[in-house]
Amino acid sequence: MRKLLIIILFFSCIGNSGTQGIKPLNIIILIGDGMGLPQITGGTYANNNESELENFKNIGLIKTFAKDDLVTDSAASGTAFACGVKTYNGTIGIDYKGKEHISILEICQKIGYSTGIIVTSEITHATPASYYAKVQSRDNHEEIANQLSSKNINFFVGGGKKYFVDRKDKRNLFNEMQDYDFVNNIKEYNKSKSSKIGFLTYDDAPPSLPEGRIPSLDKLTKLTIEKLKTESKPFFLVIEGSQIDWACHDHDIDYFVEEFKEFDKTIKTVMDFAKKDKNTLVVVTADHETGGFHILGGRILKENSYIKGDFLTTGHSGDMVPIFSYGPHSENFSGIYDNTEIFKKLNEIVKK
Repeated sequence: MRKLLIIILFFSCIGNSGTQGIKPLNIIILIGDGMGLPQITGGTYANNNESELENFKNIGLIKTFAKDDLVTDSAASGTAFACGVKTYNGTIGIDYKGKEHISILEICQKIGYSTGIIVTSEITHATPASYYAKVQSRDNHEEIANQLSSKNINFFVGGGKKYFVDRKDKRNLFNEMQDYDFVNNIKEYNKSKSSKIGFLTYDDAPPSLPEGRIPSLDKLTKLTIEKLKTESKPFFLVIEGSQIDWACHDHDIDYFVEEFKEFDKTIKTVMDFAKKDKNTLVVVTADHETGGFHILGGRILKENSYIKGDFLTTGHSGDMVPIFSYGPHSENFSGIYDNTEIFKKLNEIVKK
């Protein structure tokens, strides 16, 4: 009997060792808004035929259609990513039946994750808003800002300051968010030791890189990851290279190439961290392709590579978009599937 008890205890300890002490994953989602395969191809060729995306081994394709349209917008696609449901174009966090849905960021918060959002658009823009807001219209920026004010996201960076402090209802959300440190520049952001920081980089939409947008997305990402690490918790971080989309709406190849290059540097910053950390899942994708871009020529040089191309539309296209993944459970993201599956895959991972 004594030997039997020892054997039972031994195997019990082995079983428990597989479940106890497992460190929850950090999750970093990078979204190149409008960054379909043509933008990745063109951006890589124009970047002297190099891209950090070439280092990913797990690659898939995402179907992007909205509930009411084969061609999605960022609100419907962002809602699919963040909440796992189809909805109408223009709607955020609410399905086509009018039901509000919890996002993967909010789920992570409930189980003890720190959270962050960094974008090169307004922080109230459709893609970032999909992770924290529930509105029928993506254009309701003041209501989106109002909802952000109560969501306890640890670090958020983007434009759109006016939606917080220059509102039609005369409220100043900065004054109401008393547990936040609102900073005015990258130096203040770096120096702040607060566990909740808001950095509204521009009053309205941030300018393009060719117009001199600062600070860079890769630098903001590096600083934010360092801040999330100090929280001593697992973290969930959303990063959007927002203006790849805007450049393609404008049919401006030089603009989208510069935005892609910055996004590529940001991916490298994330990958450098993830490779060292060994406990971070990285997912890189796009909400949709923009412009129906196609490459018609160019040249790959050691320096000053360039591309020539044309666009089919000033809107979005219905093309599938690539998805790249690295780290624990990254193999789950290979294959061809609907954009709602991203939420479902992440939800399964964080609840393990």
